[in-house]
Amino acid sequence: PFAILKCRRTLRLVTSSLSLSSKMSLSSLSLDSNPRFAVGGPYHRRYPHLHHPRSFVSCSAKRPAASASLSVAADSAATESLGRIGSLSQVSGVLGCQWGDEGKGKLVDILAQHFDIVARCQGGANAGHTIYNAEGKKFALHLVPSGILNEDTTCVIGNGVVVHLPGLFKEIDGLESNDVSCKGRILVSDRAHLLFDFHQEVDGLRESELAKSFIGTTKRGIGPAYSSKVIRNGIRVGDLRHMDTFPQKLDLLLSDAAARFQGFKYTPDMLKKEVEAYKRYAERLEPYITDTVHFMNDSISQKKKILVEGGQATMLDIDFGTYPFVTSSSPSAGGICTGLGIAPRVVGDLIGVVKAYTTRVGSGPFPTENLGTGGDLLRLAGQEFGTTTGRPRRCGWLDIVALKFSCQINGFASLNLTKLDVLSDLNEIQLGVGYKKSDGTPVESFPGDLRLLEELQVEYEVLPGWKSDISSVRDYSDLPKAAQQYVERIEELVGVPIHYIGIGPGRDALIYK
Repeated sequence: PFAILKCRRTLRLVTSSLSLSSKMSLSSLSLDSNPRFAVGGPYHRRYPHLHHPRSFVSCSAKRPAASASLSVAADSAATESLGRIGSLSQVSGVLGCQWGDEGKGKLVDILAQHFDIVARCQGGANAGHTIYNAEGKKFALHLVPSGILNEDTTCVIGNGVVVHLPGLFKEIDGLESNDVSCKGRILVSDRAHLLFDFHQEVDGLRESELAKSFIGTTKRGIGPAYSSKVIRNGIRVGDLRHMDTFPQKLDLLLSDAAARFQGFKYTPDMLKKEVEAYKRYAERLEPYITDTVHFMNDSISQKKKILVEGGQATMLDIDFGTYPFVTSSSPSAGGICTGLGIAPRVVGDLIGVVKAYTTRVGSGPFPTENLGTGGDLLRLAGQEFGTTTGRPRRCGWLDIVALKFSCQINGFASLNLTKLDVLSDLNEIQLGVGYKKSDGTPVESFPGDLRLLEELQVEYEVLPGWKSDISSVRDYSDLPKAAQQYVERIEELVGVPIHYIGIGPGRDALIYK
C-alpha cells in the first residue's frame, strides 16, 4: 500500500504542470489497508517562476489542449493573485504557525517576485527549504533565503541568524554551479554570530547528556551557538575583519567547550587548523559582509518592498513554544524586529503558514498526534520527512487551539493553508477544537505547563471528506463543498481569513481566496 501511495503522488507531481484539463486518472489505485489515505507524495518542492512555466515529459500518450473556459479561469486566478499580493504591506512577513515544515518556502518564492528584498531574521541551518528552479532543478537551502532564484531579489541574512560558513559557502557553490548568481545578491550581517563545527559536536554531546529527556534537535549546533551569543563569548561575522584578535577569541570558545564537555577534545592543533580555515573564509566572505541594520532601514526609507522569511515556527519559539522542546530563537513576530534591527511600526502584513493537518519533528508534546496507522499513512501521503535531517515527522490532526494561540501572538493578517490535497481521499476529517483536563475542566488556551499538555484530552469536531482529487482546482468556488466547509470552519474557529490554499506541490498549485 505504501508503494502505491507514493506512486500515485509521484504521478500527480509529474502531471501538475500540464494544462488544467490534462489530468491523469488514478481512480483505479487504492489502499486496501486504509482507503482513506489514497493520495500522497513529495511536497517540499521549488516552484518555478510564473513567467517560466515548468515543463515535464508527460506519461500520458497525448496532451489534451486546454479549453477556453479553463484559460479564462486561469486568467481570472492570475488577476486575483496579483491583486492579493499587490495589496501586501511594504514590509511583510511569512511565518510558521505550527512546529515548522508548513511549506513556507513555496509562498516566499511566489511572493518574492513582487518584493525587492527577502530577509532571514533568526535561526540557522536548522531551517530547510527544498526548492526548484524553472527547469525543475532541485536546491536544498538552509541559510540562503528562498528568494534567491528570483534574479531581481536581494537576500539578507540578518543579525539574528547564526551562520555556519562552510554550510553557507556550500549552498552558494551549489547555486553558482547551476547558474544562479549570488554575487551582490546575498548580504550577511556583520552582527550575525558565527556557528563553528565544534558547536555541532557540542550539540550532539548535549543531547547524549540528556539521555531520555533529549530535545530532539537537528544537531546542527544552533543551540550551542546561541548559548555562546548569550553568555557573551560568541564570535560575530564582523570579527572576521580583525584576524589579529580572532585566534584569542576562538581559543576562549574552544576552551570553554572543553571545560564543559568531557567528550570534547580540544588541542592546539585544532585551534591552528580552525584559524587557518577562517582566514580563508574571511577573505571569501568579505564582499558579502554588510551593516544590514543600516541597509534594511535605508531600504525602508527608499520605499523598497521587503519580505521577511521566518525559519521554524511559533510553536518552537523559545518563549512561546513547548519549552524546553523548542528551538533557540524567536520564530514569532517579535524576532523580526530584533533579528533585523527594524522598528515594530514598519512591520505590516504577516502571513501565517499552516498545514491542513499537524506535524512536528523531535521530542515534545503533540496533543493531536495520531500514533496509529492513520499517522503513518499521512506521513507517506505528505512525504513528511525533514529537509534538513531526513527524519520522519510525527503526524496528526489540525490543532485549532495551537493555531489560535499562534495567531494571537503574531497578529496574522491572513493564513496560507497548505497541503489540503493530502486529505483528499479521507472519508472524514477531524479538527482538534478544544482541550480539557482529565476531570473535564476546559483549558482555555495553549498551556505552558508541560505536564498539563501531556495529560490533557483533545475535543474533536468531525467534518466530511471530499473524496476527490483537488490538485487541478485553481478557483476557490470549484473546490468540493466539503473542502470549502473545512477551510471556512478553520477560519470561523480561528478568526483569521485564509487567503492562500495549497493544493499540490507545483508553483501554480495555489488557490487565492
